[in-house]
Amino acid sequence: MREARRRRYLMCRPTYFTVAYEINPWMHKDVPTDTARAVAQWEVLRETYLALGHTVELVDPLPGLPDMVYTANGATVVDGIAYTAKFRYPERAAESPAIEAWLTRDGFTVAHATQINEGEGDILFTERAILAGTGFRSDHASHLEIQETFGRPVVSLRLVDPRFYHLDTALAILTDDHLIAYYPGAFSAGSQKVLARLFPDAVIASEADAMPLGINCVSDGKHVIHSPAAVGLAEQLRERGFEPIAVDTSELLKGGGGAKCCTLELRTAPLSPGEHLSTWGSGAGRLRGHAIHDDEADGPGDGHPHGGRPAMPGEHPGHAGVTA
Repeated sequence: MREARRRRYLMCRPTYFTVAYEINPWMHKDVPTDTARAVAQWEVLRETYLALGHTVELVDPLPGLPDMVYTANGATVVDGIAYTAKFRYPERAAESPAIEAWLTRDGFTVAHATQINEGEGDILFTERAILAGTGFRSDHASHLEIQETFGRPVVSLRLVDPRFYHLDTALAILTDDHLIAYYPGAFSAGSQKVLARLFPDAVIASEADAMPLGINCVSDGKHVIHSPAAVGLAEQLRERGFEPIAVDTSELLKGGGGAKCCTLELRTAPLSPGEHLSTWGSGAGRLRGHAIHDDEADGPGDGHPHGGRPAMPGEHPGHAGVTA
């Protein structure tokens, strides 16, 4: 039985999205970008979170910062503490103070990074430990700083394939307590052994699913928002009791990001009893209250044709995916 927990996310509309420089293997200035299409895909992603009962906050986009849409890279927020990003490339440096200003206004305690790190791009939270990536963007020295900031154990993981330049392009947290998905080929031999030891029940993604950044997905504990191209991963998730929801972010992939890159989770305090998403309400179709049990969700529920939930944005009755 999977339980969905209500989340609070920070996102940034890709008003100024384009590929103006090349700082990862996915970026090519000679490949045209369609800003309007990027905005439309981003809107579907945002509306999907809202339909699932989550809260979405917005930080204003700034001209000259085309990658600001990837808010996950701008900070790491755990237990009400916001650890700021310190970007490796100067092209993105101004994103950090913009995100910091929003977090400060919202009441988070800000901890300023002195070491290079790229937020939740390389820092992923589980209750067991914080997983921290290094190899291309974030410095290994930031991992000790992260541990001191949050007072939680940190596990360092080395990335070795430049296509997976951030940890969140090769590894996804499916449940806060213990379950992850990852692509082994993105990691050093030692890091693969660490992951196998710590997470023996992990979902192992294929290169075919990893290559469209299919692992750059967002899970609330039950629903997993992922790239439509990650067909094999979606099937594995379904077999594990998750509800995969495909959302097209192919235009944003031109900048090297997917759903997770666009989504910074705002964690204020440990989960309190009963803080789970519940049955679908009427009208807005939001989740509320307590946990949805699989036997409830699998029924017709409220007359909806999608296993007890309303259709996602852009989804037609009888179809499981979400498209832009």
